[in-house]
Amino acid sequence: MLTWVMKMEKIVWQGLLYDFYGELLTERQRHIYEDVVFNDLSLSEIAREEGISRQGVHDLVRRCDKILEEYEEKLRLVKKFQKTKELAGQVEELLDEYERGSEKECLRRARETARRIVEIS
Repeated sequence: MLTWVMKMEKIVWQGLLYDFYGELLTERQRHIYEDVVFNDLSLSEIAREEGISRQGVHDLVRRCDKILEEYEEKLRLVKKFQKTKELAGQVEELLDEYERGSEKECLRRARETARRIVEIS
């Protein structure tokens, strides 16, 4: 079960990295990476389709993972996105509290959260 969860987390992470940085890969890298990660094709299927070895497909996918990870290390766009999403959720909760009558405290906390969102960029 734990292995399955870890695999799912890896796929989600790969998807996020690809969403943010995929356009920086070559067209061929994008095509093969999408087939492995999103279309769940086997390395053998892709190798046959591309006319390369299974090991070649494996190496290309690992290289793409490394490239995408390096972009994230330098630019931190995924991390900033996740933090912004978390803080936006907090603002939404504060607005719900505001509607229930805790106006003054909610406004103070909402302002603080807004400042934290601005600091992310």
